[in-house]
Amino acid sequence: MAESDTNTAARATAAETTTAEAAATAATALARALRTAVRGEVEFDAAARALTTMDASNYRRVPVGVVAPRDAADTAAALAVCREHGVPVVPRGAGTSIAGNATGVGVVLDLTRHLRSIVSVDPQARTAVVQPGVVLDDLRAAVRPYGLTFGPDPSTHSRCTLGGMIGNNACGSHSVAWGTTADNVQGLSVLTYGGDTLRLGRGWDGAPAGLRELIDRNLAPLRTGFPTGLPRLISGYALHALLPEAGPDLARAFCGSEGTLGVVTEATVRLVEAPAARALAVLGYPDESAAAEAAAGLLPYGPLTVEGMAEDLVRVRDGDGGGGGGGGGQALPRGGAWLFVETGGAIPAEARAAAMEILRAADPLDGMVVDDPAGQRALWRVREDAAGTATRMADGSEAWPGWEDCAVPPARLGAYLRDFRALLAAHGLRGTPYGHFGDGCIHVRIDFDLLSEDGVRRFRRFSEEAAGLVVAHGGSLSGEHGDGLARSEMLSRMYGDELTGLFRQFKDVWDPAGGMNPGVLARPARLDENLRFSVLPRERVDVAFGYPHDGPGGGDFSAAVRRCVGVAKCRVAGPSSGPEVMCPSFRATGEEQHSTRGRARLLHEMLAGEVVTDGWRSEEVRDALDLCLSCKGCRSDCPVGVDMATYKAEFLHHHYRGRRRPAAHYALGRLPVWLRAAAPFAPVLNAAARVPPLAGLAKRLAGIAPERTIPRLAPETFGRWLRRHMKGRTEVFTRGRTVILWPDTFTEHLAPSVGQAAVRVLEAAGVGVVVPPGERGGQRGRGGQVCCGLTYVSTGQLDQARTVMRRTLDRMEPLLDLDLPVLVLEPSCAATLTTDLPELFPGDPRAARLAASVRTFAQALEECAPEWEPPRLDRAVAGQTHCHQHAVLGDAADRRLRERAGLTGELSGGCCGLAGNFGFERGHYDVSVACAEDQLLPSVRAAEEAGKAGGAGRGAGRGAELLADGFSCRTQLDQLGGHRARHMAEVLAEALGEARGEARGEAPADGPAGAR
Repeated sequence: MAESDTNTAARATAAETTTAEAAATAATALARALRTAVRGEVEFDAAARALTTMDASNYRRVPVGVVAPRDAADTAAALAVCREHGVPVVPRGAGTSIAGNATGVGVVLDLTRHLRSIVSVDPQARTAVVQPGVVLDDLRAAVRPYGLTFGPDPSTHSRCTLGGMIGNNACGSHSVAWGTTADNVQGLSVLTYGGDTLRLGRGWDGAPAGLRELIDRNLAPLRTGFPTGLPRLISGYALHALLPEAGPDLARAFCGSEGTLGVVTEATVRLVEAPAARALAVLGYPDESAAAEAAAGLLPYGPLTVEGMAEDLVRVRDGDGGGGGGGGGQALPRGGAWLFVETGGAIPAEARAAAMEILRAADPLDGMVVDDPAGQRALWRVREDAAGTATRMADGSEAWPGWEDCAVPPARLGAYLRDFRALLAAHGLRGTPYGHFGDGCIHVRIDFDLLSEDGVRRFRRFSEEAAGLVVAHGGSLSGEHGDGLARSEMLSRMYGDELTGLFRQFKDVWDPAGGMNPGVLARPARLDENLRFSVLPRERVDVAFGYPHDGPGGGDFSAAVRRCVGVAKCRVAGPSSGPEVMCPSFRATGEEQHSTRGRARLLHEMLAGEVVTDGWRSEEVRDALDLCLSCKGCRSDCPVGVDMATYKAEFLHHHYRGRRRPAAHYALGRLPVWLRAAAPFAPVLNAAARVPPLAGLAKRLAGIAPERTIPRLAPETFGRWLRRHMKGRTEVFTRGRTVILWPDTFTEHLAPSVGQAAVRVLEAAGVGVVVPPGERGGQRGRGGQVCCGLTYVSTGQLDQARTVMRRTLDRMEPLLDLDLPVLVLEPSCAATLTTDLPELFPGDPRAARLAASVRTFAQALEECAPEWEPPRLDRAVAGQTHCHQHAVLGDAADRRLRERAGLTGELSGGCCGLAGNFGFERGHYDVSVACAEDQLLPSVRAAEEAGKAGGAGRGAGRGAELLADGFSCRTQLDQLGGHRARHMAEVLAEALGEARGEARGEAPADGPAGAR
């Protein structure tokens, strides 16, 4: 028996090997044929496949390859090759679908790379002709000068594509006014898997053979089988759009077909007039059912939106446990749930009057009208980020989109939500409902256990009962985003066997070979198959960081990677329109692998081991992370807090363990060591760095980009200056009026003027300064130094980072007992102490104490000298908030300090592109420059141009004050254009010096020595 079992196992292994070899041979032949026929990119490598295994759903299907056609002819050529080889095709836009319909096992057609042209705009006819890869916000920007917009606006409007919106019949928050995508499509150009080119619009022209006959034979079930009174009837195929009494509309029937019928190559869409002014009525209710019951009654007032959310969502976002926060600082009215009701008008007063009318008619528990655009944007951000923020419950546990987007008649929504909450409770589940209350459409993330077999069985049972509940309320399983892999199996519960049989026949008329996105809508896959979590390791991965918020008790790297749910807020191309940072490398390259989501997907596949097979040694992951700037922007800007800078450091730590590292890791990653060693020889080394052959040799050996200039070493370190400055003084500190000044490497060796200025300002404000032990006593041994470990962390040298940090904690321990704020002038060092230090020492209470003590310059002044008034500068500012400060520390105190000093205007968002070692490393220069050109350099040039125009008053002729607290930001500005930016401390110190000089009757100076 044992021998027989062994032989059986051997035969099975041989069969699997033969099958795998045959599949590899077939894939190679397919790739070769596609590369011959298609002008666009054909990618069958592991990285390309890994990047497209998932969308924004719970599902995962592994494609055989990815093709990015350049035009319609290229698309047709790709379809012909796939048809010849019998390989299915999945059209894909931005991959933000929540139902799994943008995943597939065949060839993925990436329509976002090349098919993204706005072909024409006709303002008189209010139409536009677009290719499928056009991003919705790009279309809206193109038609905005005509006072027009495209009505449907999903929360992913900054990255979703028109092709994807057509495929899913996307809706968005304004559908109560302007309808679904199907309501706004006039005509479509479509390629079928069989090779036909069709032009679809109203009437039967362009219909595939046999379609009209199918409809004519089945008029009775088509007339009675679809629910009525549903503004969001998205589930299944829209066969009712082909009934004769409706006036057959082929384009409308095609919308929502989820890539199962053909590929859209061009669309003519209708545009609507955009209100010149908008106002937002925010209405508070005791609970979500009360808000839902009120929503339907507001529709006769003609609002643009009626959106709803409950306090769960606000708690998840803000973590404050209550319903009074949210909105990015904009307080919400009292209540346990809210309606956001937007109104429009030709002028602000008209929009506000309409909102006030709704406020009076709504009878809320509490309410307000917001007509300030900034306030409205802050509130809408809570709603738009919900697809991400709702994936974490108030206690930090995970929640998933397994039952998204169902819709019921708006009048039934309140009753449905009560029943739905009861169903959740009966299954021991929790969810966070929110969404389009005016359309009866609800989004919800639920804390399913999709990791264990029992949890998956419970997920299935709940889904079956939830489908029955929706049908009992006369609803649609999908009110947006389509049915996909999540709900297609349940369509028979909604429509019955006869109508779902017609769906299969409809599919076969368009796609008799079954090559378009199989497993979706017709002949569906099971909803508990293809779950993306099933391939992840069940055992905890050995990691260096603590990941305190990931997994029970923290420390679960798989849970950290699972944070990315695919909503792709990181995939916004072109210059950012706001203060956000994420994701500078994607905006520079436009490539999925250089987005936060793309990197997270590759890490997911690395853990899975199916497509990316080399684990921590993976070159695919290494190459994708190579252009990650470690800006930490995703830590704050990603709705679910994906922290790619930490993941990158973790990966590099494992990837290079026991192996030779790139030269830049040794040169730049260990910068504090080299700078301390070089300090006594600063004049000689500075002179050598200005000799081109010597500088070129040094850069080549250190792995530094040849385009870069080696920064100048300070002739006198900050520590030496401070010893002279403090000589003879007796240290006396007063609690609440004293700070520990952190001697960061950059201030110490490269920019001592920042430290000097900070000391002068602190003294003027009456704040005492102490430094860590050994920093003033002349100790230059290893034991006399403190260091945050930033450069070691950013290059993934985590063993060395921990050694440095442990030594720092030992040196800082006596001062921590004084309970003083620790002022860190360099934002990147402050962020490292705040985040990386406690996450590398999760069991050391000293790390948590030090992290909690860290303050920025503005925070320290505000905390220790709240009554101090800075000198008035009364001029504009330009420059950049450091990306690490934005992501980790916040800039509210900086804004208040600038306001008190009379510095007006906003600093730009984004990342400067130098980002510590990143911009200095060989091979990164072009991307580094592109990141700087995203926001920073244009804002600085604009400010300098404005300054050339002159002006009256103090500071006339100087233009805007260029502020950049980060050494990297200042260096980037200097090296890419000679722009001289300063730390806020330097600006204030200069003004204090001018004020003293004016008091003595002296002419104003240009600034403190070394400031420029």
